[in-house]
Amino acid sequence: MMTLTNSLASVHPDAKIGANVIIEPFAYIAKDVVIGDNCWIGPHSTIFDGARIGSNCKIFPGAVISGIPQDLKFGGEHTVTEIGNNTIIRECVTVNRGTKDRLKTSVGSDCLLMAYVHVAHDCILGNNVVLANSVNLAGHVSIEDYAILEGYVGVSQFVSIGAHSFVSGQTGVRKNIPPFTKSAREPLQYVGVNSVGLRRRGFSNESIQQIEDIYRTLYVKGLNVTNAIAVIEQEAPSSKEKEQILKFIRESTNGIMRGIS
Repeated sequence: MMTLTNSLASVHPDAKIGANVIIEPFAYIAKDVVIGDNCWIGPHSTIFDGARIGSNCKIFPGAVISGIPQDLKFGGEHTVTEIGNNTIIRECVTVNRGTKDRLKTSVGSDCLLMAYVHVAHDCILGNNVVLANSVNLAGHVSIEDYAILEGYVGVSQFVSIGAHSFVSGQTGVRKNIPPFTKSAREPLQYVGVNSVGLRRRGFSNESIQQIEDIYRTLYVKGLNVTNAIAVIEQEAPSSKEKEQILKFIRESTNGIMRGIS
């Protein structure tokens, strides 16, 4: 099937549009844009230079993709915004392109960005990430695969959020959130392992128990982070989840969220 572009849409002739794309009235697509096959570009959506959109994506009305960064240090350098395959971007979402730091902002495949989400410059989102309504990400945020952020979560710049984590709504994230965890309250703190999400994604009961044991050592036994890591390294059984958790914590130079208080 051929691409269908409404006569009321504004599409630059040099934009690269795939097959079977539907472009609705009053959509705007700039020159330096690539859109993959089978996408739907909703009315009144805006796709600026630097957008690289995969296949089977849906961009809803009012969304603005690849706007220039809201960063006073931005000097007009050529940067991009990458959107993976099968990703849905709902109404009035804004995804800004990168700066010279990372040269791109990236949203992975199979993601859902609900209405009024903001993804700032140089953010890197993995696959299967869900950002609920009005989540706001500051610049340089990293979110790993399968993380879910509930509505009205605000994330400070340079924060990292680990894979399979769950962040409760209306909270501020100022420290890194390790993988497989649930976090809530203000200030944000560890409230358990995301066992429901892990079971839905096929993790065994044994793996979930091992993850819970690791976080019990880290957050419940009263150890500081350095001592907890030493105990986990010595006593926790070997697993890819253990290595993933330890790697994340070691690389969290700006600190991880607090434990249960």
